[in-house]
Amino acid sequence: MSATSQSASAVEIKLGIAGMTCASCVSRVEKVLQKIPGVTDVSVNLATEEASIKAISAVEIAALAEAVHKAGYQPKTESVELQVEGMTCASCVGRVEKALLKVPGVLKASVNLATEKVTVETLSGVTFAMLAAAVSKAGYTANPLTEQPRESPRSHLPDWWPIALSTLLTLPLMAPMLLELFGIEWMLDGWVQMALASPVQFWLGWRFYRAGWKAVKARAGNMDLLVVLGTSAAYGLSVYQLIQSGDEGAFHLYFEASAAVITLVLLGKWLEARAKRQTADAIRALNALRPSVAKVLVDGEEVTTPVESLSIGDLVVVRPGERIAVDGEVVSGQSHADEALITGESQPVSKSVGDKVTGGSVNGEGLLHVRTMAIGAETTLARIIRMVESAQAAKAPIQRIVDRVSAVFVPVVLVIAVATFAGWMFYSGDWEQALINAVAVLVIACPCALGLATPTAIMAGTGVAARQGILIKDAEALEVAHAVTAVAFDKTGTLTDGKPSLAAFEAVGGISKDMLLGIAGALQQTSDHPLAHAVMEKVREQGVTLPSVTEAKALPGRGIQARLGTGSMLLGSSRLMQEHIVSLPASLALLR
Repeated sequence: MSATSQSASAVEIKLGIAGMTCASCVSRVEKVLQKIPGVTDVSVNLATEEASIKAISAVEIAALAEAVHKAGYQPKTESVELQVEGMTCASCVGRVEKALLKVPGVLKASVNLATEKVTVETLSGVTFAMLAAAVSKAGYTANPLTEQPRESPRSHLPDWWPIALSTLLTLPLMAPMLLELFGIEWMLDGWVQMALASPVQFWLGWRFYRAGWKAVKARAGNMDLLVVLGTSAAYGLSVYQLIQSGDEGAFHLYFEASAAVITLVLLGKWLEARAKRQTADAIRALNALRPSVAKVLVDGEEVTTPVESLSIGDLVVVRPGERIAVDGEVVSGQSHADEALITGESQPVSKSVGDKVTGGSVNGEGLLHVRTMAIGAETTLARIIRMVESAQAAKAPIQRIVDRVSAVFVPVVLVIAVATFAGWMFYSGDWEQALINAVAVLVIACPCALGLATPTAIMAGTGVAARQGILIKDAEALEVAHAVTAVAFDKTGTLTDGKPSLAAFEAVGGISKDMLLGIAGALQQTSDHPLAHAVMEKVREQGVTLPSVTEAKALPGRGIQARLGTGSMLLGSSRLMQEHIVSLPASLALLR
C-alpha cells in the first residue's frame, strides 16, 4: 500500500485485496470501505485487485484492513525487515516504532534493540523508502536487510582503544579517592584534573552528545541524553568551582565523576556489542553450512556454478565428503548423509535413488546425482535460519511491558531530577548540593538495562540453543520454558553424542577375539564411516596388530568387502550377508 498527500488533511491509499472474483465482490468491498469514518471515496479495480481509497489523514489503516477482512476478503500484506542504526536504549525502540506506525499502510512494527532489527508488517505497496524516511525523521538510519546477514559496522566488535584511553585518563582522577582508603590524602591540581577530564567528556564521549542531540531534535529522550545531562552538569559545576575558588576548591571538584561515568558507559557499550556478536554466532554458523557453489551436470559435463544461479530441476553432482548444496532427490548413486543439523539424528542416513536429501547435510562415501527441488530461501536450512532469526528478534510478553515502561521512563527521570533539585534547594538553599543530587538521579537512572535485558536474554538463549541443535519456536516459548517439568523425545538418537563405540563382540568359528578385531580393523581402516571409527578406536585401545588387506571396496548402505590373503572378507549388515548367502553364526562379520 502506498499513500500520497492530496492536501493538508487528505491522503490517497492503495490497498491490495485478494479473493475478489466478480463485480459483486467489487461492490461489496466498496460499500464496507465507504462506511468507515474518514473515507471520502473508494474505487476498486478487479483486474489489479487493488482499492484506491481517498480519506482524511486521521483514518486508521488497520480499520480499512479489518473492514476488508470482515467482508470476506484478504488484505494483501508484506513483512519487511530493516537494520536500524543509532538506537541506544528502550526509549529509542519506542520512538522508532511510533515513527513507523505513522506511515500509512504500516500495520505493525516490532523493534529488537539487541539485534537492531525492525520487522514491519505492511499492506502491499509500502516501499522501503517510505519506511527509511520515517526512521530518518526519528533520528536514526535504516538499511535494508539482505538474505545473507550483512556485516554492518556495528556487527563488528568496536575498537577497544577509546575505552583504554578513557580509563588511563580517568584513573589519575580516581586515585585520590582510592588512596584515601589507605589513609593517604593527595589531590591533583584542579587544572590538571580539568585537562584529564576534558578529552573524556568532549572527545571520547562525543558519541553521547551526538545521540542525545538527535533525541532532542525528535522531541524525545533516551539513555544518551541522561548521560550527557548528568556528566555535563558535573563537569560544568567543576569548571565553575575551579574558576571561582581555584585550587582552594579542589575538594569540591567532580571531574572524576563525569569521566568515570563516561568510561563505564563506554565499557558497557563495548560489552553490549560483544554480547550481541557472540549471540549472533549461531546464525553465522548456520549460514556457513550453506555451500557457495555447486557442481551442475550440463550436457554430461560438470560445471561449477554459484548456488544462487541454480534452478529447480538442475542435476547437482555431490562427491564423497562434500556438503550437499540444495534440497533435492537422489537420481543416481548410493551413500550416507549426515543430517544431524536437521533431524538431530546422530547416525548418517542411507541414501539411494528416490530418497530426499537436505541442503547443508554432508555426503558420506558415495557419489550422488541430486535433482534440485528447492533453492535459496525455500530450502530447509534457509527456513531454519529464518526461524532462529525470528525467535531472536521476537518480543516476549514481558518485553511488551518493558517497552511501555521505557516509553515514559526518560521524561519521568527528568521530572524527578528537577524535583530533586527543587527539593534540595528548598530544604538547604545550597544550589551546589542540590545540583549534585539532581545529577546523581540523571546518571544512575539510565534505562539501558531495562530495555536491553530481555532482548539480550532472548538472543543469548536462542543462540546457545541453536549451537546445541535445539531450535526455539518463538520468544514466548522461551519465556514459559521455566515451567516445564518433563520433556518427551521422539527418538533415542537425539540423546546421543554422535560418537558410537564398540561395546561388545563375539568371535565364532574357532578364532580368537583379537584375530577377529584385527580383521575387522583391517577392513575398516580406510573408511570414514562413524562405525568404522568406533572399530578403529577399539583396535587402538587393545593394541591389536592389523593384517594386510587388498582390494578394499565400500558397499554403500551395506558394508565393506576386501581380500585377506587368498580369501574374501565381508564386514557389514545382515542384508550384505544375505546377499552373499553367508550364515551369520559361522561368519567373521560384525553386525552393523
